Amino acid sequence: MHSGRNYTLQEFIYWTRRKIYVLIILAVVPTVVFAITGTKWILIPWPPILLIGTASALIAGFRNNATYGRSWEARQIWGRIVNSSRTFGIMTLDFIRHPQEGLLKEIHQRILFRHLAWITALRHQLREKRQWENARICPQYIEYAKFYSVPEWKSTLAEDIKEFLTEEEWQSVKNRKNIATHILTLQSADLRQLHEQGRITELKYLELQQQLKDFYDHQGGSERIKNFPYPRQYSTLSRFFFSILTVLIPLGMLNEFSKLGPNFIWLNIPFSIIVSWIFLTLEDIGESTENPFEGAANDVPISTISRTIEIDLKEMLGLEKIPPARVPDHYIQM
Repeated sequence: MHSGRNYTLQEFIYWTRRKIYVLIILAVVPTVVFAITGTKWILIPWPPILLIGTASALIAGFRNNATYGRSWEARQIWGRIVNSSRTFGIMTLDFIRHPQEGLLKEIHQRILFRHLAWITALRHQLREKRQWENARICPQYIEYAKFYSVPEWKSTLAEDIKEFLTEEEWQSVKNRKNIATHILTLQSADLRQLHEQGRITELKYLELQQQLKDFYDHQGGSERIKNFPYPRQYSTLSRFFFSILTVLIPLGMLNEFSKLGPNFIWLNIPFSIIVSWIFLTLEDIGESTENPFEGAANDVPISTISRTIEIDLKEMLGLEKIPPARVPDHYIQM
């Protein structure tokens, strides 16, 4: 997520420069051919281009609205994870009682650390690669990634989670397909045992179980967005439309500038590049927003959010060793 005031024009140009190179070729070649040979059959009237441009703009607007909805829903889910985690921390500290202060602190830390293990496992699972994602495939995303780092790609789950789970707990979940799910299973079993020991009353036990249910709901919402891509038929159609449009725009503009005189045809090169670049950038913006957990610059910052939760819960426990908040790299928060 970009947390600065805005992206700069230089950043947009750097991000789209490969396509700009193609646009330069598409603009220069027909202009030079027409200037040298005077070939008029390459000139195209505006009406068909306007029809294609209108269709492209409509589908781009539809796509961008839908992909923004996916991104905003993902952010809402992780906002609820923050609120639910704080509520769970307060409930854990207030609901679970033990006559021995030392054992009570140990129980509180065990449960809240296990919750941090769940968040750690979930964010690592959400950063896994999917076939339809762009962050690790498309050159423009790979190159722009040098301006920031994705914590889940720099360390393994085993390294990040060892602080929060005992060795026995880690061994029991590490080979599971969905580790986050089974960490909540361990959490539920621990709470049930504390209830049976009389450390949690019936009503408070049910409220804590409700919190676990909410965590499952939040996890399921995140996994649905992660594992169900924006429909490929719409994405493919949009790409086809814009590819056709960017080929036709220089030919249509060349037709218009040629009517002004032979010296004006060279204006076709900058103007057709600018118009085509606007359309392609609009398409790229929608594409960069459709997968909010892929590890790209416009992701929902789940690593930063997870660190915020970790800081809050550790401060609730009264621990002295508190990790620092994550700071943006070139205004990019992950």
